[in-house]
Amino acid sequence: MPVTIDLPSARALKPAGYTLATIVCSFGGFLMGNDTSIVGPVTQMENFLHQFGHLDSAVHGVLVSCVLLSAAVTSFFAGRIADTLGRTRAIALGAAIFTVGAVVQAAAAHLVMFALGRVVEGLGYGVFIGIQTVYICEISPPKRRGPLTSGPQFMTCLGLVAGYFTSYGTVNIPGSFSWRLPFIINAFIAAAYVLANFFVLPDSPPWLMLHGRQADAERAWEALGAKRDERQVDGNAPADSDNNGSSFPGEAVAAASSPAPEKDQVRFMDLWARDVRSRTFLAVFLLGFLQLCGIDAVLFASGVSAILIFTTSVPATTFADKWGRRTSTLAGGFGLTITLLLVGSLYAANAVHADHGAGRWIVIVTICLFCIIQSATWGISIKVWAPEIQPPRTRAQATNLAYVFHWVCNFFVAFVCPILLERNVPSVYFMFGGCTIAATVVSFFYMIETKGKSFSEIERAFEKKRLGTHIRLSNLAQTFRDPKVS
Repeated sequence: MPVTIDLPSARALKPAGYTLATIVCSFGGFLMGNDTSIVGPVTQMENFLHQFGHLDSAVHGVLVSCVLLSAAVTSFFAGRIADTLGRTRAIALGAAIFTVGAVVQAAAAHLVMFALGRVVEGLGYGVFIGIQTVYICEISPPKRRGPLTSGPQFMTCLGLVAGYFTSYGTVNIPGSFSWRLPFIINAFIAAAYVLANFFVLPDSPPWLMLHGRQADAERAWEALGAKRDERQVDGNAPADSDNNGSSFPGEAVAAASSPAPEKDQVRFMDLWARDVRSRTFLAVFLLGFLQLCGIDAVLFASGVSAILIFTTSVPATTFADKWGRRTSTLAGGFGLTITLLLVGSLYAANAVHADHGAGRWIVIVTICLFCIIQSATWGISIKVWAPEIQPPRTRAQATNLAYVFHWVCNFFVAFVCPILLERNVPSVYFMFGGCTIAATVVSFFYMIETKGKSFSEIERAFEKKRLGTHIRLSNLAQTFRDPKVS
């Protein structure tokens, strides 16, 4: 009797539209990772130094890290840009600015021109890095939001590795083309990314709904291939609402609760309204302390670290929803703290020597372990959690405000920490360890689990937590006013 084997159809094997959109959008992370990993080796190339002269540590530090400060500037305004133009157009605008910066660096005739290109690149970073995460978060089904929203982080890791190999492959090219080519390659990728955001990616349906464009939102969901039960519904809209002729779940409530377009502009103080300020603060705090754990101080020191981070990011991204954001953050905080305090203690005990002893090998292994833990936990869980907990009207602006602090802390680690390491190594690792302890404690008390939850469920969870805190504080105040009240 012949055996019949049912093979899946081509349609069944084809990824959903939102998965393809995530892959395309995540290439912004590749641009950042690639740029981060090429600038260090490029500025040490013989042909680069021959053209621009030897750079002392301070000048080199400014040249490498100035991109972070300019990114902080535009991040402050990026949320408003995304709320006005839409997520995809804002990303395209940022990528276009980044492209200009890469071209300026590739064409640099003197050091000031090269530095100007770095600053312009940072202006582009600040616009698109936070918004790409917001966009993916909004188009992803709740049960797949973890792995999909981790896409930019995965692509950043891939970009880090690609950048190191690109620099290695061009170093022996004669003349200035050896250091110009990596930036030329990045500029071409960035230009393609601009076009993809303009012509390939549909607008974010939640953003369209927020602006009262329900019909456009429906078409966007269809373009993304999202089933009815996979579509994100912001706020407390019931999933089966079909009032006012809404064509998909939650439209009527969202449309009714959405402000008129002329009132849609969110002011800075709206991020600190009583019902949302805790979420704004948590996003700002955790994205900043994600950098203050010291990952970039380690990353800039070793190309091997980038390979380790990428290798770890593959399973970490795939299984991002297998264990929760809270669990991942707490476990990661514990592991990062132990590794940092161990390295700091070894240096403080003068047990680490450059040419002999077991101490140096323990430090190397511990730092590698640190990179693995960070990329498997905080590098994913915090970057997913920060945007997904925000309400729809403030999501873009709150997330990008958090990235302002993220970039500033990144600058501190990239520019200040190498100087501190030359003077007092143990104190730097103890400082990083103290930061991981602080972030872990805050996460323990205030981080709620969001794995697999819809935006509506997350909204209700925070509202319940806020009301519970209010009741406890009211009871405590009443106790102090009237000690006889039990």
